[in-house]
Amino acid sequence: MAKTIIAVAGATGAQGGGLTKAILADPNGGFAVRALTRDVNSDKARALARLGADVVAADVDDAASTKKAFAGADAAYCVTFFWDHFSPEREKVQARNMAIAAKDAGLKHVIWSTFEDTRKWIPLSDNRMPTLQGKYKVPHFDAKAEADAYFTEAGLPVTNLLTSFYWDNFIFFGSGPKKGPDGKLALTLPIGDKKMPSMAAADIGACAYGIFKRRSEFIGKTVGVAGEHLTGAQMAAELSKALGQPVVYNAVTPDAYRAFGFPGADDLGNMFQFKADFESIYCGHRPLALSRELNPKLHTLAQWLAVNKDRIPLS
Repeated sequence: MAKTIIAVAGATGAQGGGLTKAILADPNGGFAVRALTRDVNSDKARALARLGADVVAADVDDAASTKKAFAGADAAYCVTFFWDHFSPEREKVQARNMAIAAKDAGLKHVIWSTFEDTRKWIPLSDNRMPTLQGKYKVPHFDAKAEADAYFTEAGLPVTNLLTSFYWDNFIFFGSGPKKGPDGKLALTLPIGDKKMPSMAAADIGACAYGIFKRRSEFIGKTVGVAGEHLTGAQMAAELSKALGQPVVYNAVTPDAYRAFGFPGADDLGNMFQFKADFESIYCGHRPLALSRELNPKLHTLAQWLAVNKDRIPLS
């Protein structure tokens, strides 16, 4: 019997890579993966090919390239990566290209990796946080949320997937513990004592695979996933245990975080403030029980750290 082909955008990235590997790890699951990447000769792309993925060149910035990559597939995982370019408008173009390609290919199921539109809770007129780029509160959230309409208005059988903060950001994104002037490690976040949904990036893909396997239940739905809901202090405590040295939680204000001045600091400061100010809603959108049902191998932070602690830069 022919396998269901899932085209995975960003297959060498965090979310797409997790989904690609989840499909390949289940050879009897009835699914095959078409791994989309801009560079089929990259080390990551070659590694996926060795695992059995059909690696295909595609650039979601280019509509024709995306249509060609989706043609003949049965389903698709659609994701954009804001931090590659910091442009919400470019994200929306990419999402539109994927929605058009999905419609053109007659896909039976699409998962769109998205976020809440924070302006539903914090209007542009609300001065609790600054408005950015003239029309967003959290650009990398709000633009994705706007792009939801491309998929629904095309009449696609879509599941909107709300993701969570990656623990992998401790390794790759500069979000991990840093040594202060006193030489002690500190985890700096502007979420006060609020809980924040977070998870291993690979588990997002594995949860998405769980949704693909049960597509009839989730078409037309919004599904949120997380590994744990943790406070900054709880994350610092787990980091302390894993690293074998104290990690204190440095709870700065959102204003202070925005003022750090690194690229995207204002966007992230607003994001963390949104998560903290609307803790119950944000956590409620990402139920742990359903996440574990979709992905029974869902990691806790302690389990993720046991494998990845040596990869976290501590300078």
